[in-house]
Amino acid sequence: MGHPFEARVGANESAFGVSPVAAIAMRKAVDQLAWYSDPENFDLRSALATHHGVRPEEIAISAGIDDLLGLAVRAFVEPGQIAVASLGAYPTFIYHVNGFGCGLSSAPYRDGRNDLEALADLAQHPDVRLVYLSNPDNPTGTWHKASEIRQLIQALPKHCVFILDEAYTEFAPDDATPDIHPIHPRTMRMRTFSKAHGMAGARVGYAICPAAIASGFDKIRLHFGVNRIAQVGAAASLTHTAFVSDVVKQVETGRDAYVSLAADLGLLTLPSATNFVTFDAGSAERADAILERLIENRVFVRKPRVEPLDRYFRVTVGRKDERGVFAERLREIVKGT
Repeated sequence: MGHPFEARVGANESAFGVSPVAAIAMRKAVDQLAWYSDPENFDLRSALATHHGVRPEEIAISAGIDDLLGLAVRAFVEPGQIAVASLGAYPTFIYHVNGFGCGLSSAPYRDGRNDLEALADLAQHPDVRLVYLSNPDNPTGTWHKASEIRQLIQALPKHCVFILDEAYTEFAPDDATPDIHPIHPRTMRMRTFSKAHGMAGARVGYAICPAAIASGFDKIRLHFGVNRIAQVGAAASLTHTAFVSDVVKQVETGRDAYVSLAADLGLLTLPSATNFVTFDAGSAERADAILERLIENRVFVRKPRVEPLDRYFRVTVGRKDERGVFAERLREIVKGT
């Protein structure tokens, strides 16, 4: 539109920056930028293995979860075979499925949540090779308990592999995250430094998975895909647990403010265990109108486009000043709709 947004609260980036420990490490790494990055990601893989209490061979690293999703589709689904995901689930997974010529079988969301029973039923088809679920979910922010996730894994047939996208796990309640151990032989737990660690622009994601899957990814991944500065920054950020904890607290405060704002305006919100809140406009038409007006008023937000999610719009927890801009503009718009 030729001018910057005043409130960038649409892409679920962290509004609270990167750890100062990581920032110092990354600035220092610039001095070695003439060298290629470590294609084995050795230091970062070792740090992650220690952090999670697994073997380095059970860690796969790539340029964000988006890149890992592409590797998973390439590795496990042949053209003509099928992947399973909720209708309206994280679109990058769907892009990869379509791009590699695979089929997609989908179940609609139910009351703003993934329908685990429906996903398990779809997975029984003999041509299904991959099942995708984000928990906590994007785009809704809702979540299932760890016990429910374990039941889903047990219900999946042996002919398919399960992707559990945990990009927002730092913001989730404890009972939403299954134990790491034991590592299930057909499950990939995908995580990222893009959210709570504030490193979305660095592009660092990883999977906790069986060693056979990680070594399989090594055969097809871009070995220099995670650059030197990103590797160093992610390893440093992993040590700064107090910073991440503070980000989580600030996000909780912001989520509460959004819920209060919605209530004042007569809007409903979905429960959220992420760094965003999903507002319910009541209809797809009204949600589209609100989204368009917010963008016209220099507030960047996003919304799902498929039923029944198209009645929602999704707002990232910004800084206090960004939340103030969003609240002011939303109040003006809702009065007119």
